[in-house]
Amino acid sequence: MKTDRLIGILSVLLQEEKTTAPELAKRFEVSRRTINRDIEDLCKAGIPVCTAQGTGGGISIMDGYRMDRTILTSKDMQMILAGLRSLDSVSGSSYYGQLMEKIQAGSSEFISGRDSILIDLSSWYRESLAPKIETIQNAIGDRHLISFRYYAPSGESERSVEPYYLIFRWANWYLWGWCRDRKDFRLFKLNRMDGVRETEEVFACRDAAVPDLTNEKIFPGGIKVKVLFEPDQKWRLVEEFGPKCFTESDDGRLLFTADYTDSDNLITWLMTFGDKVEVLEPREARDRIAQMVKRMSMIYKEDTVK
Repeated sequence: MKTDRLIGILSVLLQEEKTTAPELAKRFEVSRRTINRDIEDLCKAGIPVCTAQGTGGGISIMDGYRMDRTILTSKDMQMILAGLRSLDSVSGSSYYGQLMEKIQAGSSEFISGRDSILIDLSSWYRESLAPKIETIQNAIGDRHLISFRYYAPSGESERSVEPYYLIFRWANWYLWGWCRDRKDFRLFKLNRMDGVRETEEVFACRDAAVPDLTNEKIFPGGIKVKVLFEPDQKWRLVEEFGPKCFTESDDGRLLFTADYTDSDNLITWLMTFGDKVEVLEPREARDRIAQMVKRMSMIYKEDTVK
């Protein structure tokens, strides 16, 4: 964190003609004494920092000192800022905002054009996600074990995990870590985690390769699906699977074919279409949906309402 702050202070001094210790202390959320020590460290590193007392005084870089920024193009800087904004949308702290200020300060002539990419990773769950993400980020940096309660289709359980990666994929946030309870690497969905807590226990890093999250690896298929959808559901099939996932049948309905991995997830997905879908294969899924519809019709019979 100190190195990041020193770089940030240097960036401010390069972009602004003059600043003060109180202004730097407020910007980086530290004390004036810490800023004074940081200025001393910059001087020891050979950066010509000048300080002046009294009215009109402050902290500045000696005239003529410059750092070359041309290693990054304007487009490079725009892409960096777009990435930082996307992370800031789910951040529980001011870190990314401060980082963007460091990059943007005095760079208007360097960053040309308007923003062309806007990424918002937040969701309806931002208020609950941001604290989890911040806690897990800190635990990864500190190499601290985390604990939480996990809600899975198989039931609820208390987990103790060595965290390695925070992952955003399939429109959701996940944690990849070594589960002490299952003795293996696992992928945990943050929305199913509750009571996330960073412990004081330090763990020794394992050889944790970046997980293979390709669709073929996570969703290997195996269940052959053949379904007919009503024509007015074309928009949703295109949105979820692309325009080549179906063919139009003689009666105008859309014949959808795919390989699915999990029967329960398949049925849950099909049920969201209500009476706009007819399952042809697999037979098991067709029978289960028929049984579910029968039970639902019993629940919603008019004469049961009191």
